[in-house]
Amino acid sequence: MYNPVAALGAFSIRLVEEMGGMALMFLQTLGLTLRPPFRLRLLIKQMEFVGVKSTLVVVLTGLFSGMVLALEGYYGFRKFGGESLLGATVALSLVRELGPVLTGLMVTARAGSAMAAEIGTMRVTEQIDALEAMAVNPVHYLVVPRFWAAVLMVPLLTALADLIGIAGGYFVGVILLHIDAGVFVNKMKELVELVDITNGLYKAFVFGAILAIVGCFKGYNTRGGAEGVGKATTEAVVISSISILIADYILTSLLFD
Repeated sequence: MYNPVAALGAFSIRLVEEMGGMALMFLQTLGLTLRPPFRLRLLIKQMEFVGVKSTLVVVLTGLFSGMVLALEGYYGFRKFGGESLLGATVALSLVRELGPVLTGLMVTARAGSAMAAEIGTMRVTEQIDALEAMAVNPVHYLVVPRFWAAVLMVPLLTALADLIGIAGGYFVGVILLHIDAGVFVNKMKELVELVDITNGLYKAFVFGAILAIVGCFKGYNTRGGAEGVGKATTEAVVISSISILIADYILTSLLFD
């Protein structure tokens, strides 16, 4: 017989266990970062995988996000003659919220899922056990390079998404909708402050850490063969995406007055 109270209790216990496990992996990753050997080649390889190979999807996401913002914003501002604010609105929306959040979600879908799948496959094929047998710390070898690659590359991808998104908004606003280019740019320069950009990049650092730790943790604790790898990958993407959205709210309330 289904007992909702027992089900809720089991879910709560599992949630606390996983949150604790992720926190311990995060602390262990930080503790192992400065411990030799320093695997620079692995770090660069992961930076290429997380950053360079995610460029296209981030560019497309940023471009069309900026274009949609400009199109929707124009029809809204036109009702009360506020078209001059379109450039500032597009830029602020991108650098403060949409840039880091959408970049984090896209990198989670492409790279975070791959982290979970790769490490999960190594777990079920006993490759991680082989690393331990050779006295190689699996967290040091597998998690540290992926963690720092995500932390370093997600802010760079966010900056790229912001730039491309603003360019897309400019194209729609100035070229297609015939807003004065000087007004579009000057309002943007007037209302967008450096703190808006830096706070958005701070968010991106946090989002990169979240997607790396969740992906690596779910892969590292995979059980159940090929089916377990698929389940771990799905859970990594879902948990990372939800965690990024929750973290975005918390960081917005802390960083922006």
